[in-house]
Amino acid sequence: RWQKVLYERQPFPDNYVDQRFLEELRKNVHARQYRYRAVVFQSGAVVQQLCSVCVFVLTWWYMDAGLLSPQGLFGAALVSSLLGYVLFDAVDVGAGRWESGRTRWADLKSTLVFAAFTYGFSPVLKTLTESISTDTIYAMSALMLLGHLIFFDYGANAAIVSSTLSLNMAIFASVCLASRLPRSLHAFVMVTFAMQIFALWPMLQKKLKARTPRCYVGVTVLFALAALAGLGTISSVGAVLFASLLLAISCLCPYCLIRLQLLKDNIHGPWDEAVIKEDLSRFLM
Repeated sequence: RWQKVLYERQPFPDNYVDQRFLEELRKNVHARQYRYRAVVFQSGAVVQQLCSVCVFVLTWWYMDAGLLSPQGLFGAALVSSLLGYVLFDAVDVGAGRWESGRTRWADLKSTLVFAAFTYGFSPVLKTLTESISTDTIYAMSALMLLGHLIFFDYGANAAIVSSTLSLNMAIFASVCLASRLPRSLHAFVMVTFAMQIFALWPMLQKKLKARTPRCYVGVTVLFALAALAGLGTISSVGAVLFASLLLAISCLCPYCLIRLQLLKDNIHGPWDEAVIKEDLSRFLM
């Protein structure tokens, strides 16, 4: 009788298998079963980041057109940052701050140092790209923002994820766009606003998502509506296309993912590579 071993000589060729070989066949052993509501909830991270990029570009357009003053933007960003800072600690009742050991005084010093250096170097930022054509600046900014969306950490464990690279690309795009604004004060406010919306805002969203899912969903919907309203003041066609994109990502793509899961057919059996689960470190001494 044929045995599934290689250390004994048998009257069968090496590639011989009998009918019992397929009895150990298993399908979709490690396949994950997704629920539509859960996938829609997880897609909120992508919607949030798309809206962040949209709001940033809209803000730059308003400042470049003279419809938004840097003083007004700085005041609004300062008030929203203070509210977000209080909310960040209130969500988990200060547990995260206690675990990290970071004090409010340290946060204040970091904020003041960043603001002072950005304001001091704002004339340099304003004249940094004078020798580069405006079309090239726009193309570079669009490419950097696209890279920011690609490499952003949406919660997936993948090799392409890089929070540092994503943030650096967003800040680089903000510097490029800020250099095309009228004055140095505009450049300072624009870079500061970019740091708030690309660095601080995702941190607050992650904590809301982990601690208060309902509040996270509400904030996501309100943020998307605000981005669509701002885009609608510039282009109604653009607002319709952007709304279609958000609906496709949050509703259509999860549905397609769940439908495609039904077609998955991964097979497992005795032909798989052996996985050694026993601790063999004692043999290496």
